[in-house]
Amino acid sequence: MIALLVLVFVVGYLGIVLEHNISIDKSSSALLTGALCWTVVAFTTHDPEHMNEELLHHLSEIASILFFLMGAMTIVELIDTYDGFDIITDRITTRSQTKLLWIICILTFFLSALLDNLTTTIVMVTLVKKLIEGEKLRLLFVGIIVVAANAGGAWSPMGDVTTTMLWIGGQITAVNIIKTLILPSLVCMLVPLIVLAPSIKGMLPKKLFSDDGETHHTKQEKYVIFFTGIGGLISVPIFKTVTHLPPFMGMLLALGVLWMVTELLLKDKEEHFRNNYSVYKALEKVDMPSVLFFLGILLAVSALQTEGVLRGLAGWLSDNISSQTVIVTLIGLLSSVVDNVPLVAASMGMYDLSQFPTDDRFWELLAYCAGTGGSALIIGSAAGVAAMGMEKINFFWYVKKISWLALIGYFAGIGVFLLLFP
Repeated sequence: MIALLVLVFVVGYLGIVLEHNISIDKSSSALLTGALCWTVVAFTTHDPEHMNEELLHHLSEIASILFFLMGAMTIVELIDTYDGFDIITDRITTRSQTKLLWIICILTFFLSALLDNLTTTIVMVTLVKKLIEGEKLRLLFVGIIVVAANAGGAWSPMGDVTTTMLWIGGQITAVNIIKTLILPSLVCMLVPLIVLAPSIKGMLPKKLFSDDGETHHTKQEKYVIFFTGIGGLISVPIFKTVTHLPPFMGMLLALGVLWMVTELLLKDKEEHFRNNYSVYKALEKVDMPSVLFFLGILLAVSALQTEGVLRGLAGWLSDNISSQTVIVTLIGLLSSVVDNVPLVAASMGMYDLSQFPTDDRFWELLAYCAGTGGSALIIGSAAGVAAMGMEKINFFWYVKKISWLALIGYFAGIGVFLLLFP
C-alpha cells in the first residue's frame, strides 16, 4: 500500500513538473494527485472512521493556509486596484536593473521577517509586475524574490510556518532565533543575489515610471486603502501573538476591516465607480487555480503523512546517518519536494526536548534548513507555489535559472552557521 501511495504521488508530481509538455494544467494534476492519494488510503485502511478523522484534521490545517492565502491575495489585489503600490513604486526612481534587483531583494528579505514569506511574495510579485514589463527579466526577479522571501522568513519566529511551529513548541525562543539565524539567512539571500546581479544589466524604459493612464479615484482614497491594507497585513503576526489564534483569523480580520473601509469610501459613489473599485472586483482577480493547486499538493502530502511515510523517512535518515548536521541539511532539501511542515513535525516528534533542549543548535539549524531549503524547487515552499501561480512559472525554467542559485545560498548559509556555532 505504501508503495502504491508513493507511486501515485510521484506520478502526480511528474504531471505537475511536465505541465507544459503534456499540456495539462498543474492545478488539475495536483487536485487529481491529492484525491487519488487519499483514495489509496481509503481502499487500504482497516479503520475508515479513524481515516476520516485524520482527513478532517489535515483539512482543517490546509483550510487555514488556504483562507490565509485567499485573504492576503484579496487585500493585495484591492490595494493594486486603487494603485496603492504606486506609493512604493513612485519612490523607486532608479532605472538601473541591477540597482532595482538589490532594492527588491533587500526589501523582500526584511519584509518577509516582519510579515511572513507567503504574504511578502504576493506583495513583491505584484510590485514587480508594475515595475517590469519584459517577461524574461520579470521572471528572474520573481525567482530571486522567492529565495529572498524564504531566507527572510527563516530567522523570524513569525516569518515562516516551520519557524513558528518550533517557536510555539518550545524548541526555540524568539530573541535567540533572530540573533542566531539572521546572519546565515542574510548570506543565503546575498550569495545568489551577488551571483545573479552581474547578469542583470541595462536600464528600464522611462515609460514604466510615468503615469500610465487615467484613474477614477482620489489620491486620498489610494493612501487610505494602501495604509489600511498594509497595516492589516503587518498586524497579522501581532494578532496571532496576542490572541494565540491561527494566522488566518488575523488575515480575515484585516480583510474585513479593509472591506468595511472600502464600502465607506464607495457609499456615495456612482454605481459604475463602485463596480470597478469594490472588493468584489478584487475577488474576481484572485487566482483561484493557484489556490486549488495548493489544495491538491497539501492533500497529497497529508496522505503521505497519515500513512507515516514522512516519519519513516525521517527515521531512516536518523538510523543510517550519524551526523545530525547532515540529517538536518537533507531534511531541508527534502522540503523542496514535499511540504516542510510535516517534515518539521516529524522531526519534532522524533527528537524531544530532553535530547535537544530549547535553543539547541539542532533546532536552530532545522529552522534555517526547513525555511530556506524549499527554495531549491518552485513548488518546495508556499512562497514558490504562490509565485508560480501568479506568474505561471515553468518548473524546468526555475530549475535551470534559479535552483542552482538557491542551493549555493542554502549551503553558504549552513557554512556560516557552522562557522559561528561549530
